[in-house]
Amino acid sequence: MSNPPSQHAGNQARPMVPGPPPGLSESSASGPGRPAPGASQRPGGFAPSSAAIAPGDLERAGAIISTISGVFHSRVVGQENLRTTLIAALAAGGHVLLESVPGLAKTTAASALASSITGSFARIQCTPDLMPNDIIGTQIYSSGTGTFTTQLGPVHANVVLLDEINRSSAKTQSAMLEAMQERQTSIGGEVYRLPEPFMVLATQNPIEEEGTYVLPEAQMDRFLMKEILTYPRPAEEHEILDRSTAGSLTGPREAVGTVTLQDVRFLQEMVDQVYVDPAVKRYIIDLIFTTRGSGPRPVPNLTQSVRVGASPRGSLALMKVGQAHALLNGRDYVTPDDVRAMRHGVLRHRLVLTFDALASGIKPEQIIDAVFHAVPMP
Repeated sequence: MSNPPSQHAGNQARPMVPGPPPGLSESSASGPGRPAPGASQRPGGFAPSSAAIAPGDLERAGAIISTISGVFHSRVVGQENLRTTLIAALAAGGHVLLESVPGLAKTTAASALASSITGSFARIQCTPDLMPNDIIGTQIYSSGTGTFTTQLGPVHANVVLLDEINRSSAKTQSAMLEAMQERQTSIGGEVYRLPEPFMVLATQNPIEEEGTYVLPEAQMDRFLMKEILTYPRPAEEHEILDRSTAGSLTGPREAVGTVTLQDVRFLQEMVDQVYVDPAVKRYIIDLIFTTRGSGPRPVPNLTQSVRVGASPRGSLALMKVGQAHALLNGRDYVTPDDVRAMRHGVLRHRLVLTFDALASGIKPEQIIDAVFHAVPMP
């Protein structure tokens, strides 16, 4: 049921932000090995006439996902949404922004994902005096030979962890744009391709503002998903204490199973082959247009809270993450439930709220839930 609109300065009505219907909460999103919610009610309704992915390839993809999940669980307690987000982003070939207060295992989760694959890993601690050359690399002059040699920076790795990215200056943040979007860096006029696969995991602390630089919208949009970590449940925190007393909380970082770079590339190729029905594509378009104030059933007074809606990059992200979520659940086709399952992570950083919405304490998740509640499912 919609909450009654309240009044704010200027006597303009606040947008109605209805709560999500049952089954739409992000915590109910299915994980690997479990069928997506609602899939049993519409068996094969969005499936292609013939299999989009061979059964053997689906089985191999499931084994890769299971191995990565095993590494994650060996290092991180709980955080199921985070696990699904990281694996889906890895399979989709995107980057992830992690936000939470200190101590909720952001860095541990990123290093756990990196340790699950055999590729290279680099951790960059961002500080206000960090320069772009410290990230992408620089040219070093040799007095003996009178020539310059190129020293590649830590960004030239398969998995890059940018710790506290909002502590680096705007100039340094902009140096990551080319790397994240174009998968290359430019040093001394020469272009250097980044390794494949390439994934950036950035963290930021939302409660400390001193000495930080807010990420611009242009760079926020480069992240496929933004995950906000929450405090663990009492039972999970009890397990953290148990692991600490048993000496396994800070155990060795070797992977419990090895996933090669070829396996990761195979996983990304399988995501591209997941079938997306035209009705699901139309559903994604309707959702994105609704965030812009239009769509088949616009949310009342939405423009009073949303200054800028999601761009076409948001449409691509919803479809790509939907494909990855379907593969994580052992399917070769996308259902509307796959699109809804990770909607907050895909869209929360793509909506620019108005000052009135921020002053009223309206969260992007409320707007997203209202949009998904308004747009009819196919």
